[in-house]
Amino acid sequence: MFNGLIREIGKVKTFSNNKLKIISKLKPETGDSIAVNGVCLTVTKVYSDGFEVELSPETQKIIPLENYQSGKLVHLEEALKFGDKIDGHLIQGHIDATGEILEIKKNKNSYDLIIKTTPEILKYIAPKGSIAIDGVSLTINDVFNDRFRLTIIPHTFENTIFKYYKPYQKVNIETDMFARYIYHMFKEKKDDINNKILAWW
Repeated sequence: MFNGLIREIGKVKTFSNNKLKIISKLKPETGDSIAVNGVCLTVTKVYSDGFEVELSPETQKIIPLENYQSGKLVHLEEALKFGDKIDGHLIQGHIDATGEILEIKKNKNSYDLIIKTTPEILKYIAPKGSIAIDGVSLTINDVFNDRFRLTIIPHTFENTIFKYYKPYQKVNIETDMFARYIYHMFKEKKDDINNKILAWW
């Protein structure tokens, strides 16, 4: 589990044969879980200047691989320990889908991000709910037919790689896990009722 507060910005050294090497000041141990742009990955090797993780084929199908090429900056967060404060929200590191940044607008004391994604993901996204974008815990402001709006304070914007984002860039999205669980609980209940009605007829 993670809480969406970025502890460090790492740099991709190499990405080859499913192996992702990251330059970082963090000192994880082999077997530790670490979120890289919000993706929960297992540390397989540790080096003097960073560590290595392995990306499964399933993970590679979902995430935008162009964000993990040599020289790219990535958000890093180590897994929570019992007793740690949760200042963001609980994040599993299981990416639901990618989104595309449509607009970045600077306001007087904040930045608005408009992100487009699929209807399959939008059903889990609610105004004032929580969401993780590239591993950063954020609050949703508005939800539209095929996109949603986030407002980011200057501190978060300047201390993450958000400040380098451009329109049309793809990002990892993890919706709130409680929203997913509740949706599926009620969906199964609705499907069960519909099946019973059909059987009765």
